[in-house]
Amino acid sequence: MKTIILAGVFTLPVLLAGITAFLAGGVLSYFFWNLALKKKRQRIIQDAENESEVIKRDKILQAKEKFLQLKSEHEKYVNERNSKLNFTESRLKQKETMLSQKWEEMQRAKNEVDAIRENLNAQLLLVDRKTEELEKLHKHEVEKLEAISGLSAEEAKNQLIESLKEEAKSQAISYINEIMDEAKMTAGREAKKIIIETIQRVASETAIENSVTVFNIESDEIKGRIIGREGRNIRALEAATGVEIVVDDTPDSILLSAFDPVRREVARLALHQLVTDGRIHPARIEEIVEKVKKQIEEEIVEVGKRTAIDLGIHGLHPELIRLVGKMKYRSSYGQNLLQHSREVANLCAIMASELGLNPKIAKRAGLLHDVGKVPDDEPELPHAILGMKLAEKYKEKPEVINAIGSHHDEVEMTSLISPIVQVCDAISGARPGARREVVESYIKRLKDLEALALSYQGVTKTYAIQAGRELRVIVGSDKVSDKEADGLATEIAKKIQDEMTYPGQVKITVIRETRAVSYAK
Repeated sequence: MKTIILAGVFTLPVLLAGITAFLAGGVLSYFFWNLALKKKRQRIIQDAENESEVIKRDKILQAKEKFLQLKSEHEKYVNERNSKLNFTESRLKQKETMLSQKWEEMQRAKNEVDAIRENLNAQLLLVDRKTEELEKLHKHEVEKLEAISGLSAEEAKNQLIESLKEEAKSQAISYINEIMDEAKMTAGREAKKIIIETIQRVASETAIENSVTVFNIESDEIKGRIIGREGRNIRALEAATGVEIVVDDTPDSILLSAFDPVRREVARLALHQLVTDGRIHPARIEEIVEKVKKQIEEEIVEVGKRTAIDLGIHGLHPELIRLVGKMKYRSSYGQNLLQHSREVANLCAIMASELGLNPKIAKRAGLLHDVGKVPDDEPELPHAILGMKLAEKYKEKPEVINAIGSHHDEVEMTSLISPIVQVCDAISGARPGARREVVESYIKRLKDLEALALSYQGVTKTYAIQAGRELRVIVGSDKVSDKEADGLATEIAKKIQDEMTYPGQVKITVIRETRAVSYAK
């Protein structure tokens, strides 16, 4: 027990000493640690201050460099601006100098003008005084002349005017006759030159069409299929197309006969499709014919558009374009109507250019001049009048309308384009090989020409020569005078124009001859 108490007494001081030592160590550790931290903080602050000083010096250097750069740029800008101002100032000084010089020149000119004006005023006053003196002298001389001649000035003037009038009239008549003779010679020569050059510059193929189309087949067996049982197929085809189909002993061919080329083309294409397809019966025939008609109508429109594009004609009404395309399937005296119209259009353009007129309007009128030959219906009107009405309906220009209506003299010509279209139509229709005529109608026209001229009083003989291009009329010298012969030629030409139809023109030559006959016995 005693031992335990001693051990306890001994241990307590040791424990206290240990605690004290620990506390002392902790305090010392805290002191040294705080001292170390303070030194470290001071070192960090010193490093930061050093680094900030470096950054500050760098920034100051950069700011100085930027300032120097801005300063140099500013100085450069100021120098440029100063140079511009100096240049502008020098230009202004130059202009000011020039204006001063001009002002001085204007002042000098004004002084000169004022001097000239004063001089002119003085001269005008002098002229006025001299004019008054001349009038007095003239009046005095006129009074002397009236006293000497016994006539007043008015009477003498009238006599002089009458004498000069007669002299001028005779000179004017002779001058007019000379001009007319020269104009006739020159006009004829120039007209022939223009027409020949125009014809030479237009080369057009000769197109002669028949009223029969030959449809070739591979074998005669197909003929029986086309005819059908008891002829029902061929009757259905003829009824649908309006074309007469001739099936005879001609090998490997069938004839399609009709005066309407559109119908013949429809029949030909329909037969081709039916033979190719192999199914030939009335219902199929009607179906194919309707289909082909639509194809032909589309082709007609396409041909019209292509023709207008080829000729450079724009703004045509769609209906007029369709009628132009329809010309492809029409003919006049064996001449294809579309080829004829294209040729006339080109001739008109060339001739209009030669004469200094508008070639585009002339070409348009030339293309449309025969549009009245292809109407959808058939009114009882001349084709020129019908074409004129169609052009008027579809808002064509007045020059084009008049040219269409007057190219066969149904209406009066009101523009210079109209005679050009008439002449070019005659050129295209009258050139060799352009048209085909039946011999009977040709001979009949010659006889009609001769009979028409024989119907006039005083005509003894008539001869139609040069294929009806010239009519020579022989008159009796005792019945027709020279002056009457001129009138007779004009009357016959007018009657031929009014009553007959012919291509080109007909020259009428009236011959008046005097014969003296005597017999020696």
